[in-house]
Amino acid sequence: MDATRWLDEREDRAWRGYRRMRRLLDLELARELAQDAGLSEADYDVLSDLSETPQGRLRLRELADRMLWSRSRLSHHLTRMQQRGLVTREECADDARGAVVVLTPAGRQAIETAAPGHVAAVRRHLIDLLTPAEIDALGALTHRVVDHLGGRAPQPRHAAEA
Repeated sequence: MDATRWLDEREDRAWRGYRRMRRLLDLELARELAQDAGLSEADYDVLSDLSETPQGRLRLRELADRMLWSRSRLSHHLTRMQQRGLVTREECADDARGAVVVLTPAGRQAIETAAPGHVAAVRRHLIDLLTPAEIDALGALTHRVVDHLGGRAPQPRHAAEA
């Protein structure tokens, strides 16, 4: 059995700093998004992904993959968003078992209203604190880790979610 390669002091500082930064940044961005636009981070992600498609439509399976969520979890969230008039669901024309998530006019208005404030918060709490070289380094390291992980989506826990 191989010996554990414990983090040295420098590595531990970087790892713990990253984890603390991520939690604080996520918390602050979520707080501001809810306060300023009445949206959760998940709402924003759904609306943003849909708004970036030509017709404001995505298959539920593709949206779940993009969000790294199970289809069941996304379906429950979409039900709440439907109740607020932000999205609708339609049957998939080429697959009777599939569903297509559609951005409503109210959903488009919500994302268009929320986006400027959210981008300003991202700038204020991260981007504007970094030098151009640090932004390049952040981009390089995040893409390296994502490429290493292969953009893996979580595996469904139940056969019905597959």
